[in-house]
Amino acid sequence: MHAKRPDHPVRPPVVYPLLFFGLMSFSISPILVRFAAEAPGLAVAVWRTGLAVLMLAPFALPRIGAEVRAFTPRERLLIIVAGVMLGLHFVTWIESLYHTSVASASVILSVTPLLLGLFGYWLLGEPLTRRLVASILLAMTGTALIAWGDSVDERAVGSLFGNGLALAAACFQCFYLLIGRVIRRRTSWLAYVFPLYLVAALTTLATALLRGVSLLGYDPIIYVLCGLMALLPQITGHGSFNYALRYFTAALLGLLALTEPVIASWLAYLLFDEMPTGIALAGMVVVLVSVAVVLIRRRPARVETI
Repeated sequence: MHAKRPDHPVRPPVVYPLLFFGLMSFSISPILVRFAAEAPGLAVAVWRTGLAVLMLAPFALPRIGAEVRAFTPRERLLIIVAGVMLGLHFVTWIESLYHTSVASASVILSVTPLLLGLFGYWLLGEPLTRRLVASILLAMTGTALIAWGDSVDERAVGSLFGNGLALAAACFQCFYLLIGRVIRRRTSWLAYVFPLYLVAALTTLATALLRGVSLLGYDPIIYVLCGLMALLPQITGHGSFNYALRYFTAALLGLLALTEPVIASWLAYLLFDEMPTGIALAGMVVVLVSVAVVLIRRRPARVETI
């Protein structure tokens, strides 16, 4: 009998319902944004990130002081840069859902693992395999098909702009995750997440103020929806995946995350009658296959997603 490897501890039963709830939380994120569409996307981003900070503050502030004070100047700078990237990710991701379908935005965002491999090669010198290059090219073909399918859909007004925002959101997410690879090697989850979320919230707030977007005066349900976005996909969803990284490989979790655009698309069809064109559906399948191929064959380093 072989001894269990120390980096794969016994999985507690609670990890399975947590992982399931995390996947569901991710899937309803674009649906909650759609329900909050009476408010500008920037206002939604500000309230979502701000409320997440307020929810975490009672747990973080009494515990992380010593660890945060011990950060080196380099670590502080990296966390600030990561927070700005995360804030811009939320700004572009939420805004994309105002201009394209839930299915298109969700699938385009799923190319993040491929972008991680590409930028990891450029910025961190990580290996870039032929399989990864082929998967990236395949994903680019799929996103082009999605853009083409949306462009011929008379209902999809402004979808090219929305798809571009979703791709920008994937890039911003990739950059902050790459920084997370460096910082999380010696930093606890809460000591990294709380300042990261704080900088992200300040970034969305500064962006909204610069663009003159009003943050007050909306129907109370808008603020409730933003609170749900903060609690479910931002804290609970990502938090459950961070917890599960101790018991599952990052590749397996990446594959599980591919169910998010499928579930989100199905919910969007039921709730908003968003049925993608045949061309767009073909592009979505190509993108999901391209990500699945590289994640099945590749064992990336652990990545703490926030």
